[in-house]
Amino acid sequence: MSLLALALGLFLERFFTHLFHLREARWLDGYFDRGLRVLRGGFFSQLGAILIVLVPVLPVAVFAVVFRDVLLGLPFLVFAVLMLMFSLGPRDLEDEVEDYVEALHRGDTQRAHRIAKELLETEAPSESQQRVMAVEEAIFIQSNNRLFGVVLWFMLLGPAGAWMFRVGDMFRRRAIYEAGRAETDGGETPPYVKLAQHIHGAIAWLPARLVALTFALAGSFEEALSDWRAYYHDCADNFFQVNDDVVACAGVGALGNPQRESSDPTGPEIRGARSALQLVSRSLWVWLTAIAVLTIFGFAV
Repeated sequence: MSLLALALGLFLERFFTHLFHLREARWLDGYFDRGLRVLRGGFFSQLGAILIVLVPVLPVAVFAVVFRDVLLGLPFLVFAVLMLMFSLGPRDLEDEVEDYVEALHRGDTQRAHRIAKELLETEAPSESQQRVMAVEEAIFIQSNNRLFGVVLWFMLLGPAGAWMFRVGDMFRRRAIYEAGRAETDGGETPPYVKLAQHIHGAIAWLPARLVALTFALAGSFEEALSDWRAYYHDCADNFFQVNDDVVACAGVGALGNPQRESSDPTGPEIRGARSALQLVSRSLWVWLTAIAVLTIFGFAV
């Protein structure tokens, strides 16, 4: 049932791109803000942060359990497809990368910079070569946050798992946004930022490693594993940073060493973004094939 829901969700998503703005789930911002105001650090704040993420997931879990076997599971199938579509994103990675490439083709540097900032979730480097690498890494990281993490938890825990991953990511994003406003006002970085990042890091730990391995299988295997192993010699101190770095290192390594020099100053940026997106697409097919095989042999449901 989950494999059918996954296939339908990924297929139907391509026909409802005009509704992607609904996946922003702005109605949760007020809920997150009220929760962030009571998080001050410490053990009880950790429990509070976990509850903030789990409370919106509870109704989805209850509905999935109650209707799983009702009417041959048809209500569950429809609900699972809708929740999967709603949990992916919020923005479509392929469309966003194509918009970035198109902006570079047109010479619209302002739009390209804005899209790069959305992908990186921070300001893009001004130096060209650094920006090429940063955008490539951001595409790999966002593929885990927007796609692979949702798919994995959907297969493990159904609609509730997919929605849990999305809520955790939105909570992280909201915490960073609110912390940015606090820093603008002259305050210190609030403790809730690390709490939110650690929760997302815990949820994203397993998909990040599987995605890194898939990049190696779908690209240059030896170089991907070499870069992955080399990363641990200078590993990030913070748990939540390791996931992103592992995915980025494996992805960049899987691309190999493409020739980036070109007389066209935007050439390397375009080739880098498209190569990264193509690797993500191949990796998704690897995942779908693996899930189908596991389902056939009874290891997935």
